[in-house]
Amino acid sequence: MIITLAPGSSEATLAQVEAIAARFEGVAPRRYSFEGSRESITEVHLIGQTRHVPTDPFEALPGVVRVVRVSTKYRLIGRHDQAEASVGFEYRGVSFDDCTVNVFAGLCAVDSEQHVQRMMAALGGAALRTTRMGAYKPRTSPYDFQGLGKSCLPWVFESAGKHGVQVVAMEVTDARHIEEIEAALGQAGRPCGVMLQVGTRNAQNFELLKQVGQQKTHPVLFKRGMGITLEESLNACEYIASEGNPNIVFCLRGVKTHLGEPHRNLVDFAHVPVVRRLTRLPVCIDPSHSVGRRDSGPDGIPDIVHVISQGVIAGATQILVDFHPEPGVALCDGPQALLPAELPRLLAHVARVRQTHEALVAAWGG
Repeated sequence: MIITLAPGSSEATLAQVEAIAARFEGVAPRRYSFEGSRESITEVHLIGQTRHVPTDPFEALPGVVRVVRVSTKYRLIGRHDQAEASVGFEYRGVSFDDCTVNVFAGLCAVDSEQHVQRMMAALGGAALRTTRMGAYKPRTSPYDFQGLGKSCLPWVFESAGKHGVQVVAMEVTDARHIEEIEAALGQAGRPCGVMLQVGTRNAQNFELLKQVGQQKTHPVLFKRGMGITLEESLNACEYIASEGNPNIVFCLRGVKTHLGEPHRNLVDFAHVPVVRRLTRLPVCIDPSHSVGRRDSGPDGIPDIVHVISQGVIAGATQILVDFHPEPGVALCDGPQALLPAELPRLLAHVARVRQTHEALVAAWGG
C-alpha cells in the first residue's frame, strides 16, 4: 500500500500516517521522497501483509492525496494510478521528464581529445546541454578497443564545461568507475555532471545495480537488457530505486533476435508507451544501437532518423544517438555514427516530430 502526500506536507502528517500504520501487526512504514522536475512528492509505503489494512483512516487525514493498493512488482518505479503524473527529476538545470525532450548526441567511445573537442564544439553551437561520451566500453571481443578509461575524464569534463554541456551520459561497468568519475569531476571543479549509464550487458549485474543505486549524486540511464524480458529489465531498475536512487531514465535499445536483420537489433520502440504505462520513469531510445548503420531509404532519410521518429511519436523524451567527427576512423561503432554537421537538421526533425506527438495526444483528448 502506498500513501501519497500533498507537496509540502508537514512532519506531523507523516507521523500521523506512521502512527495509523503501527496499529497493524506485521506492517512497517517506509518514507520515500521524489524530487521531481516540477514538484516534490513524499510517499509512505506500507511493507508487509497489507491486504486487510483499510484505506479509510489514511484517506481521512488532511494532506493525503491518495492511497493505492500495490499489485505490481514495481513498488518504487511503478505508475500505480494511470492518472498519476510522471515525477521526473532535474539535474544540473536540465529536466528529465515526460515534457522535456533531451538529445544525448556524442561519441559512443571517446577515442581522442581532438574528436571530443570537435564534438563538444558542435553541441555548444547547437545549444545542446546533453551528450554521451563513452570512457569505459565493454566489448564482445577482448581484442576490441575498450575505451580510454579514467585518463580521458579530465579533458572530457573540461571540454563539456567550456561548451555549456551540463550532463554527460557515461557507461560504468564497475563500482570503481563511479569513484574515478567522482574524483575527476571534483578535480575539474565540477564543470558538468554525469549520468551513470548501465549498459545492456550489465542489465542484470545486480551488484553494479546496487552500487549505482546507493550513490545519490548522479542519476542513472539504464539500458534494457538485449536478451531478457521487459519485466526483467524493469525489475533491474527497481533494484536501483530500492537502494535509494529514484532518478532513473529507462532506455530501449533494441533486442537480440534472429529477426533483427538487416538492422543490428530488432527495434523495440513500440514498448515506449508500455514502459510509460507501467512506470513513472522518463523513457529514452537508442536508435544507433538498434539500427547499427547509417543507411538511408529512398526518401534520403537515414534509418536511424526514421526510428527516432517512431520513438518520439510514441512518447519518448530522451534520445541517445551516436555522432563522430570522422566515423571512418572511429574505434567503436563508426558505421552507425552521424556527422556533427547533421546535428542541427536532426534537432529540427526531432522538434517537428515532438510537436506532432503533442498534437496527436491533444486530438485523443489527452
